[in-house]
Amino acid sequence: MVSTIIIFLNAEPFLQEAVESVLTQTYENWELLLVDDGSTDGSSAIARQYAARYAEKVHYLEFEGHINHGMSAARNLGIQHAGGSYVAFLDADDTWYPNTLEDQVAILEENPQAALVYGPIQYWYSWTGSSRDQQRNYIERLGVQPNCIIRPPELLPLFLQDKAAVPTGYLIRREAIAALGGFEEDFRGEYEDQVFCAKVCLFLPVFAADVCWYRYRQHPFSCVSMGQQTGQTASKRLIFLEWLERFAAERGVTDGQVWQAIRHELWPYRHRKLHQLGEYIGQVWKQLIWMLNIKRV
Repeated sequence: MVSTIIIFLNAEPFLQEAVESVLTQTYENWELLLVDDGSTDGSSAIARQYAARYAEKVHYLEFEGHINHGMSAARNLGIQHAGGSYVAFLDADDTWYPNTLEDQVAILEENPQAALVYGPIQYWYSWTGSSRDQQRNYIERLGVQPNCIIRPPELLPLFLQDKAAVPTGYLIRREAIAALGGFEEDFRGEYEDQVFCAKVCLFLPVFAADVCWYRYRQHPFSCVSMGQQTGQTASKRLIFLEWLERFAAERGVTDGQVWQAIRHELWPYRHRKLHQLGEYIGQVWKQLIWMLNIKRV
């Protein structure tokens, strides 16, 4: 069985569409765990209605007192109640393609040494129905050789430096989650998913496919969009990188490329003035080259 986990907090506008994309999967041996992280809008009622209508397959979970504990804690709550050999995570504002679980289960069955399977995701703008958004959809660059197993920790330095996609919309073995200790509950908001993916990529082999199974809805109220609007994304990334630096040291990681990537990404934060100076010099240099090319013309 696949245990699908959807965590949600005030996701009323999108939750139904996410749930329906699970109900219409061509692979039928699944359960759906709807984890309410203290919602105050109508999404709690939507989730309860689905749990009542499909009582054998859909289950509603919440924290005691309907309290908000954050995304990592909500995912861990779902994992604690999961009965499947495989676990999949779907964000409440995103959707799957109908063949997602069928394809992913087949790949993990054929590749028992892989702990996780993922593919490139679609940045989904056209959900609005607006004519100006119809042509904005795109599928991200995978950044690694597709349809093969990536040995640890090869993928981590690549996604840290934005040279490869962060595993998203993945299917993972439940035993792998247990071995890694689940999600880090100290992280709330942005980068909680990357914290878990970093642990996976440090220690476990993953399968990278060339198939898009996941629609990543683009809207101004998503966690990522809100972080960019408020300017908190940079500070959250620093917290993530400092955690990764400590985690890798505590676990005795010695891979040179991993440490080079961590230090490279931390450098702009720890040497802010030098980084700003370097960017300024780079901009001036580009302008000089442009001016020289204009004169030659």
